[in-house]
Amino acid sequence: MKDDIFIQKAYHFILQNDFEEALRWFEAAILANPGDAEVHYRCSITYGRNGKLSKAIHHAKEAVRLQGDKPEYHLHLQHVEALELVQKARKMVDGKSATEPAELYQAVSLLKSAIAKDPLYSEAYVWLALVYSELNEHPLAINTLKEVIGLYPQESELQHIMEELKKRLKSYVLDSPTE
Repeated sequence: MKDDIFIQKAYHFILQNDFEEALRWFEAAILANPGDAEVHYRCSITYGRNGKLSKAIHHAKEAVRLQGDKPEYHLHLQHVEALELVQKARKMVDGKSATEPAELYQAVSLLKSAIAKDPLYSEAYVWLALVYSELNEHPLAINTLKEVIGLYPQESELQHIMEELKKRLKSYVLDSPTE
């Protein structure tokens, strides 16, 4: 019963956009009842929305460990793990114009893993397409983007990225030496 008050307080602070305070209340609820998978799950969601992925993954894993028969717990865990993989890949390539091909291929591997964990996570596809393009693998970039456009045809920004990739491909083909 006492942990219900903690959860109410946590949601009160979420509605106030005070996520740090909400997390303190979720953590208090977990201290009061560490075996409550639902509280770990809700806490994980809040950590994830705040970009604190290691804590989000920790609590998502705990929710799955405590109550592994809930498919939403597994899906959420896969999603936050995918977020973390994309974050790692972005750090490898973000802002680096002269990234080593080996690092780019490592980023490709991370992004493919993210897509395998959460096939609906559009940002993973976009980053994979951009990394392929950086590697001058323009057909792979375009095919990757076609996949995500198939999932989210209403997203005009994806169409814009596709046009940019097609321009890069044309430029690459025109600039390539012919044998």
